[in-house]
Amino acid sequence: MMARHARVGRLEWIGLRDARYDPVEVVQSVEVTTAGLLGDHGRVGKRAVTLIQAEHLPVIAALSNLSEIQPEVLRRNLLVSGLNLLALRKGLLRLGDVILEIEGPCPPCSRMEKALGPGGYNAMRGHGGWYASVMQCGVLQVGDAVEPASP
Repeated sequence: MMARHARVGRLEWIGLRDARYDPVEVVQSVEVTTAGLLGDHGRVGKRAVTLIQAEHLPVIAALSNLSEIQPEVLRRNLLVSGLNLLALRKGLLRLGDVILEIEGPCPPCSRMEKALGPGGYNAMRGHGGWYASVMQCGVLQVGDAVEPASP
């Protein structure tokens, strides 16, 4: 039961930041190395890549009293839909040719209060996404299938 998912997910969006406080650059494809997405400030290890679920954006918007939220506001690398990332914690995730290991929840930072307004930090709690390490490098493209991977 734990290994079953209703459907294959989809990579909806890719965002890169050269440095921690830089604006997010939205791209259609990116090379993934052990240090994360090429052009992003990621690093080798558990926090090489950050992901967030598209299904959580309306929830975060509602809890922030906003009509909608664009993914770049939340400053994660990958927006995926159709697959529950929580169900894959400490598991492997295949996005196209790339394999990531979902390491743990990505808590919101204090910048969310400024980005989303008063209460934005708390709106993100439990919806802030996940950080992951890179197990297999490759190229990601918006539209790639997202599914559990076998070890």
